[in-house]
Amino acid sequence: MKNILIVAITLFIFSCNSSAQDKKEAVAYSITQTDAQWKLDLSEIQYNVLRKAGTERPFSSPLNKVYDEGTYVCAACSNELFEGKNKFDSGTGWPSFDKEIEGNVAFDVDYKLGYARTEEHCAACGGHLGHVFNDGPATTGKRHCINGAALRFIPKKTE
Repeated sequence: MKNILIVAITLFIFSCNSSAQDKKEAVAYSITQTDAQWKLDLSEIQYNVLRKAGTERPFSSPLNKVYDEGTYVCAACSNELFEGKNKFDSGTGWPSFDKEIEGNVAFDVDYKLGYARTEEHCAACGGHLGHVFNDGPATTGKRHCINGAALRFIPKKTE
């Protein structure tokens, strides 16, 4: 009886600690390239941020202090991600927005620092953008903290 109980407890422990829980479903993006092609198309910092989920140094992006009207697009695939009217100075050293262009940014959970954070990706190519936090301005309460290297700014055309 004792052996049966030990076997049952062991099976229970290993079934609850399955590696299947760690596997994410593969997401199919509409824009795909080989890793070699991304390396050719992107600068070193863009590749590190967009394809390897790296983070640029704070206050290093020329886009950090741009507050003009226009659209911020993915530096890898030109998918429209954020509007200039939704950009604000968070003081963090990274371009920050209070909302994304709905449907163009995908969200996932990131545990790389040992706790859950909401990670943002380009919904078209899967490029890593940054993270979203719940400490933004009163407009939405959100702060989309985005790597400038993941973005390209397209100014609004004046007529």
